[in-house]
Amino acid sequence: MESVRVASRHDDSRLVQLCAELVAGVTSQRGGRLLIDPALDEPSGTALAGRLGLLLDRSDSLVLVGTLDSAVVGFAVSVIEEIPGHGRRGTFGACYVEPAARGVGVGRLLLDRSMSWFEQQGCEGVDGTALPGDRVAKSFYETAGFRARMLVMHRHLG
Repeated sequence: MESVRVASRHDDSRLVQLCAELVAGVTSQRGGRLLIDPALDEPSGTALAGRLGLLLDRSDSLVLVGTLDSAVVGFAVSVIEEIPGHGRRGTFGACYVEPAARGVGVGRLLLDRSMSWFEQQGCEGVDGTALPGDRVAKSFYETAGFRARMLVMHRHLG
């Protein structure tokens, strides 16, 4: 049975594994290398997991783990920022579910729980990110009611 719970320090080693999978998957996609700061992360995902650990105790963030039969198979990170003159905006910053556990609803549970939290925190809206050509991620967001609001273009120099 799939479920979602707030991450804890006991999840650290599993989060390192899942972050390594996320980093490997994201950096292999078009535009993905720009999302991972090479000065802070390496293919092991340790630095990314360390940053998640820092978010566990903050009131403006929520780190969730998704489970399947009590095994942690995914995670999501949600962060709130104050936008002067526009209130609070949520960012569904990362959502990852292992490939073998996809398609059974863990990702949707992570998203739904995050959306509920954003509403409770008084957010005016929520942003999520999908890489160019990542139709699966785009469809995931669209089925949850997200719509594109901005297209970010990039040109590498040097």
